[in-house]
Amino acid sequence: MSLAGSEVDDFIGLMHGSDPVRVELSRLENEVRDEGNIYLQRDDKLIISSKCLICIPFWSPASADKDRELGDAHAEIKGLKHSERLKEKAVEELTDELEKVDEKLKATEALLESKHLENKKINDEKRAALSAQYAAEATLRRVHAAQKDDEMPPIEAIIAPLEAELKLSRLEVAKLQDDNRALDRLTKSKEAALLEAERTVQMALAKASLVDDLQNKNQDLIKQIEICQEENRILDKMHRQKVAEVEKLTQTVRELEEAVLAGGAAANAVRDYQRKVQEMNEEKKTMDRELARAKVTANRVAVVVANEWKDGNDKVMPVKQWLEERRFFQASSHCSFVPKNRYMGEMQQLRDKLAIVERTAKAEAQLKEKYQLRFKVLEERHKATPGGVSCPTSEVKSRSNGLSRRQSLGGAENLSRISPNGFLSRKTIGSIRSNGANATENDNRPTNAGEQVQSNGNDCKLEENGDGPIEKIKTQHEDYVSGMLYDMLQKEVITLRKACHEKDQGLKDKDDAIE
Repeated sequence: MSLAGSEVDDFIGLMHGSDPVRVELSRLENEVRDEGNIYLQRDDKLIISSKCLICIPFWSPASADKDRELGDAHAEIKGLKHSERLKEKAVEELTDELEKVDEKLKATEALLESKHLENKKINDEKRAALSAQYAAEATLRRVHAAQKDDEMPPIEAIIAPLEAELKLSRLEVAKLQDDNRALDRLTKSKEAALLEAERTVQMALAKASLVDDLQNKNQDLIKQIEICQEENRILDKMHRQKVAEVEKLTQTVRELEEAVLAGGAAANAVRDYQRKVQEMNEEKKTMDRELARAKVTANRVAVVVANEWKDGNDKVMPVKQWLEERRFFQASSHCSFVPKNRYMGEMQQLRDKLAIVERTAKAEAQLKEKYQLRFKVLEERHKATPGGVSCPTSEVKSRSNGLSRRQSLGGAENLSRISPNGFLSRKTIGSIRSNGANATENDNRPTNAGEQVQSNGNDCKLEENGDGPIEKIKTQHEDYVSGMLYDMLQKEVITLRKACHEKDQGLKDKDDAIE
């Protein structure tokens, strides 16, 4: 019993005052509160950062996953904190129960000690009664012996008080035996209570071991939280870097959009040029028909006129020979052949127009081949970029065809306006437009050697030397828009999109590795 009481006292002392478990629990509770405040501040910061980043077009889901993991960890910490509180309440209840049991044990021990003392007193009284009985019997023997010798008072008078005392002592002995039985029952009940107290103590020890396990788990969770915080810091740094890169990319994309919009105006102009080219093609067809008719009529007129003033043997003179002779005769006599000279000038004008149209068609075919090749290269580049946002094929075709039309309009006179480095001036585009509008008016004028043709709204002059027509371009304050620049911008966009895609993929891989 004394050993059990000492164990209970040790356990109660362990659960109170100088209890390392309670000290550790209080320390962990304070750390959990501090970490909860830190996470609340971190959540506020994350909310603020997410509000600030709404305007950013490219948003990575890695930080949202980490925020969700932190929220789960915070909820788990709250659950552990609640369970620790419940365990503390259970420990306090157990300590109260143990205190009550300890008080009961102390009371029962005091009762047992008092009963032991009473038992000792009863045993002493019993021994005293037995010694008195033995003394009385001895006195009776002596009395009987004395009665034999002398006359004595009657024995009944002497035995009667002694028998009364014996009865009283027997009654007291019976009472003491009943008290002993009751004390035995009490001791048995107290032993059962002590066994129950030992079981409760064992349960408390088991709960204390559970508390130790929870402390270990809490330490592991704290370590994991520190790791998550470190990862969150790294992700914040990476996120800031990515935001800076995205801002740079958005700036470059804006610049490219401005460049593309600037090219859109040129595309609208290209549509007008295409329409004008169609009109010029129709005009070319009509001119071809007129030239064919003029040739036929010229042949007929030449034959008729030759047959009028030639003999029968010379009626099969070739037209070329007749025309040469006709020119020779026209040099000598101007008066009679003035209308025919005018007709021949018109034929020469039609021939010049036909040559210009043929040169224009050849140049247009060459430019179409060149820009179709460029369009194929751009299409292959767009196909080679994975995940990149490419412009529609129709738009690219319109751009490439627009560039080909831009440089093919206006006939052979407009071809020399393209500089050797591939640049096309806006002023030249305006001159091509005005030249296309005034093509019919310029074609109706006769072109002679040494004559200069100047179109309305253009700074372009046509001169004829010994080698052929040469165009001189006078451009002042020209603003160049290059096809090479457009290709360079497209390449830059492709590389930037590739870099963006690779960085997003790397971040996803890192997030997967962290998870």
